[in-house]
Amino acid sequence: MTDYVVPDLTLNNGVTIPALGFGVFQTPPEQTIAAVRTALDVGYRHIDTAAAYGNEREVGEALHRSGIDRDQVFIETKIWITDYGYDQTLHSFTKSAGKLGLDRIDLLILHQALPGEFDLTIQAYKALETLLADGKVRAIGVSNFMPDHLQRLLEATTMVPAVNQIEVHPYFRQSAVLATDTEHGILNQAWSPIGGITFYRDSSHTSTLRDPVIADIAATHGKTSAQVMLRWHLQQHRQAIPKSITPSRITENFDIFDFALTDTELASIDALDTGLRGGPEPDQITRENFALDIPEA
Repeated sequence: MTDYVVPDLTLNNGVTIPALGFGVFQTPPEQTIAAVRTALDVGYRHIDTAAAYGNEREVGEALHRSGIDRDQVFIETKIWITDYGYDQTLHSFTKSAGKLGLDRIDLLILHQALPGEFDLTIQAYKALETLLADGKVRAIGVSNFMPDHLQRLLEATTMVPAVNQIEVHPYFRQSAVLATDTEHGILNQAWSPIGGITFYRDSSHTSTLRDPVIADIAATHGKTSAQVMLRWHLQQHRQAIPKSITPSRITENFDIFDFALTDTELASIDALDTGLRGGPEPDQITRENFALDIPEA
């Protein structure tokens, strides 16, 4: 374990969440336990998973094996679109909680906006509100919601989401979404925070890890490009969720609390925004195109 203490961010309902989390997107189940155990040993205290990732059970097993007190680790998971609807979402919570081995989940969010069937999205979010009122979750939120999706949700429901987890990295900052979330008191969570999604995208630029602007800043501070990007998120008051299965990189991504970027450096990273999304367009997410059956166990 490192000597660093991760600062907390306060959600709009008063619940606190570590400013740096650990993600397990695309981490195979057979590698998830070891990766999460390493992250917990290093000092991460927020683990982000999802029903659609197929590794909730392994996240729960890693937490159990770690021996760390349950109230010391913040667990977040997500409802997939095939489980949207009021009763379906309540049942999806039961499935996720069972796999995680938890009675209560710290943060439960909707994985996509599903704009073409937004009535189902609204009913799913109302189920989250019920789970929050019943004390089964500590906070609720959304993921990949654009400003128009948020507006539609806010008009139809009672609780403002605590978080919006979106693709944010130097090549795709989503400034308008960030501003809308902040305006409503919604914490921005960055998935693909070091631009991993760009490594596989057919584009004219290199990956963020090889960007010369970021590399120069990293050299100035004696840090890596990944560490600089994670620091950029934290200094702009976003929660970042890097992922890796490599112990050295898991440790490297945590080692970001002993330096600070200047305002000029932050602005130069902001200026790298290409406006090109790496993940799927939120408006193109449909149950037909992205159907996924979430098993009971």
